[in-house]
Amino acid sequence: MIEKLALEAVTEQRRRRRWGIFFKLLGFGYLTLILALVVDWDQSDKLVDGSRITALVNLEGVIKAKGDADAENVISGLQSAFENKHTVGVILRINSPGGSPVQSGIINDEMRRLRAAHPSIPLHVVVEDVCASGGYYVAAAADKIFVDKASIVGSIGVLMDGFGFTGTMEKLGVERRLLTAGESKGFLDPFSPQNEQHKDHAKKMLGEIHEQFIEVVRKGRGKRLKESPEMFSGLMWSGATSIELGLADGYGTVESVARDVIKAEDIRDFSVKPNFAEKFAKQIGADMAEGMANVLTRITLR
Repeated sequence: MIEKLALEAVTEQRRRRRWGIFFKLLGFGYLTLILALVVDWDQSDKLVDGSRITALVNLEGVIKAKGDADAENVISGLQSAFENKHTVGVILRINSPGGSPVQSGIINDEMRRLRAAHPSIPLHVVVEDVCASGGYYVAAAADKIFVDKASIVGSIGVLMDGFGFTGTMEKLGVERRLLTAGESKGFLDPFSPQNEQHKDHAKKMLGEIHEQFIEVVRKGRGKRLKESPEMFSGLMWSGATSIELGLADGYGTVESVARDVIKAEDIRDFSVKPNFAEKFAKQIGADMAEGMANVLTRITLR
């Protein structure tokens, strides 16, 4: 009996030891993952003197405040890219359907400032799948725009979208009670019948923002632009057609532009990469804000 109890005790100790090792390894793996997400492994500052690099910054997804493609992140990446002493050229890789006209305009303005401050460093845009509306608003500030033949380019227009729930409310027997101080304070309220005066004012405002967009494109593309009545209608074109229209300059990828245009094959990524905690907190806030915006009317370049 004593021998049996001793053997069982030894077996139990071995089992506990194995589980202890397992959980220690699991904890170590978890900490390693967190470290990989938090630590910036950028090696661009450790280049030897005389190194020549092409600095890469990514703009991917919907352009909106507090998102991955917001002005703060993109501008921070561009500034770091231009300020690095080894940079001989900068590529902004865009894959975006558009988004906020304000965020797009802020990025466009900063791109122009950086080009003026660093005239010897070219700034090119490489389009992947989509560079539409707000994405093209940003791209227009580059020295040159390179696309794939099947890229989607254009959509130079502005929209304001929302919902109207008046019919649904009538069917459900719901009464809207809106009190305002100011006759237009309930501007485009989705729970009230559409007001023609508000509608006309909104169209005027959209027209003004559209003209700003058109001016940015004309200023950025200059004589390369082959204007037509459809160019600023909101239509999109393939990469091949965009070259014919002067919306883009030629075919190219990040690698080919770095190698053949900038003449520096060593590509270093300067995109801002938020750590895991920042990204999680930012996404929670963005999802809540977007949930509210989906109910209300919003203006976007897309």
